Amino acid sequence: MEPINETDTEIQPAIAEPMRLTYWLTRFMILRLLGVIYAIAFLVAINQLLPLIGSNGLLPVGIYFKQVREALGSTSAGFIRLPSLFWFFQSDTALLTVAWTGFILSLIVTAGFANAPILTVLWLLDMSIVHAGQEWYGYGWEIQLLETGFLAIFLCPLIDMRPFPGRAPPLPIIVLFRWLIFRIMLGAGLIKLRGDKIWRNGTALYYHFETQPLPGPFSRWFNFLPRAVLKIGVWFNFLAELAAPLFVFWPRLARHIAASVIILFQLILIISGNLSFFNWLTILPALAGFDDGFWSKVLPQKLVRKAETAAANEQPSRPMFITAWAVTIVIGLLSIQPAFNILSPRQIMNGSFDPFELVNTYGAFGTVGQERLNVVFEGTSNDTTNNNAQWKPYLYKALPVMPDKRPPQIAPYQLHLDWQMWFAAMDTPDDYPWTLNLVWKLLHNDRGTLSLFANNPFPEKPPKYIRAVLYRYSFAAPGNPDGLWWIRERLGEWIPAMSVNDVLLKDYLQRNEWLP
Repeated sequence: MEPINETDTEIQPAIAEPMRLTYWLTRFMILRLLGVIYAIAFLVAINQLLPLIGSNGLLPVGIYFKQVREALGSTSAGFIRLPSLFWFFQSDTALLTVAWTGFILSLIVTAGFANAPILTVLWLLDMSIVHAGQEWYGYGWEIQLLETGFLAIFLCPLIDMRPFPGRAPPLPIIVLFRWLIFRIMLGAGLIKLRGDKIWRNGTALYYHFETQPLPGPFSRWFNFLPRAVLKIGVWFNFLAELAAPLFVFWPRLARHIAASVIILFQLILIISGNLSFFNWLTILPALAGFDDGFWSKVLPQKLVRKAETAAANEQPSRPMFITAWAVTIVIGLLSIQPAFNILSPRQIMNGSFDPFELVNTYGAFGTVGQERLNVVFEGTSNDTTNNNAQWKPYLYKALPVMPDKRPPQIAPYQLHLDWQMWFAAMDTPDDYPWTLNLVWKLLHNDRGTLSLFANNPFPEKPPKYIRAVLYRYSFAAPGNPDGLWWIRERLGEWIPAMSVNDVLLKDYLQRNEWLP
């Protein structure tokens, strides 16, 4: 008989049992997904910051910060209200440097190497972009990424960058991630109940897939599901947003089920539309509902063994423990107003109560439109703008234009122009004055602006006139003989035809400092 290895018999149970109570693999999964999301966000910035907020962009950041400074009285007051590195460096080079730095650091985190300083830099760089981004960055997932990124800083040791460092993830921070997913989901559910009767009567999905900002390749399939199935979808929505979050603080089994329901719901949303990286970002805090006992059953055993080894060799850190509890107290105090907001009948969604966006309010699709309106920019090289003129459309990269074009898969990437034009179609150009700056740039074949579109119908020389036309779109039935994806109806001009010689257009742009 071989001698018994006492070390093996003692260590193996000691490692296996605490796996139910530790979060080494949970931290690994959270940070890897955060790295991917950061990388996507900074890649979007690399490609779109200059045409959106650069010195020759649609809403230049220099003009914006000047207006904020004048309104608040000083640069320091502006910085306190909107913390951003771009208060000090506003050149196009500075914009790209921040975006590229963030992208490279994001790839390092994605590869498995993260510590508190790296995640702090990523958070500061992202915050600098969000606070300079104006309405292009006015979405809930932008402040959600800031809050998520801030919490992630305190999951990591100060120096050790290894995927499984010598310090255990602090339990208070794991709980704060659960508090985050609780607020995200419950806020989204309550805003629907309070915001629109078609959510309450179960008919919201009759319209949502067709009228959502950027439909995806499978949105039409979802749209034409039987009405009974669509009603079930609404009730599942409320199960995920109103019931599941109530269990994220419960004992292990209930918590695992709640997190699984939330993640399944987000995966359905990913398949059914193009909601940027919002759904992936929402999955991230839901991962905190699982412990290492769960992950050890689904992840490769090589990773599990590394986590077991790290747990067995853990070196407790009192400073890390104290910091985690200090952050928890701060977040707890900052959560008072968001908590009251969730309970308030006047609930607001996607807002913050502090300049660093540390604790925010969330919500999505509180109301659902029942018709789809799209604004299409068109140009002509003709000398006339009457019915004899030949107008050519500027195609968006994802927003519907041509009836026979299938919606593309864009998410988790975000197309800022497409998103803003979805909102703009429901209002007037007066509510989106930068659209007139866009018209001016199209009249000059501005390369940056054209990069936001899928095509340039006037590659040889700029058009003589640009206009914007409002259309109503609806899904064409699958299998129709013309192979159409959309049926559209022209409603009228949204912006009348304008040329480079339009005095009113020039005067308007000069008043807004978009022209010298």
